[in-house]
Amino acid sequence: MNTDTQNLAARFTDTVNRAPGVKLWLLRPLLTLLATGEPVTVDQLAAQAGRTVDEIREALADMADTEYDTQGRIIGNGLTHNPTPHRYETGGRTLYAWCAMDTLVFPAILGHTARVTSPCRATGEPVRLTVTPDGPTHVEPATAVVSLVTPDAPSSVRAAFCNQVHFFAGADAAEDWLAEHPDARVLPVAEAYEVGRPIIEQILSGTAPSGWG
Repeated sequence: MNTDTQNLAARFTDTVNRAPGVKLWLLRPLLTLLATGEPVTVDQLAAQAGRTVDEIREALADMADTEYDTQGRIIGNGLTHNPTPHRYETGGRTLYAWCAMDTLVFPAILGHTARVTSPCRATGEPVRLTVTPDGPTHVEPATAVVSLVTPDAPSSVRAAFCNQVHFFAGADAAEDWLAEHPDARVLPVAEAYEVGRPIIEQILSGTAPSGWG
């Protein structure tokens, strides 16, 4: 990882850790359950996370972006059962992700391989890749890039970050979008994964703040 990418990774990690409603300690248990393709109850999440139901309810109260079904069960947070442009296929199930970065980091967090398909934000051309626990492979087109932002004080992770993190077929395709988003930049898919690696390591090592947010 070059110095520029290292600096961006540090800013990205700081953004995620400071964002309101982000509970990194809860992310892996929640993603594990969402990846089954079934709605998640508070009781199930408490058991998976090794926390009390009250602790889970308190955490969820701060996670305003979380998606629920009509019965109050969780169906989305980063990984979602609701269709988005970012199709995420794993274990014979079709799921979706909130943003391009989610599709790159979730396979490492969950220890599985996903096939990702997402349209270029500018042209609509499909961007396809396979993402393993060790990172992305078989990226088509090979020129594909990911847009990234590192907002200082996001009020909503999904609105301030996820909604700005897209796949583009190439850097040229992203030029007009970047002109409208001067605080953003684009990186090749492999470099975008490296930007997310510190968060992956934080979650997998158990050093994610246990009561953050």
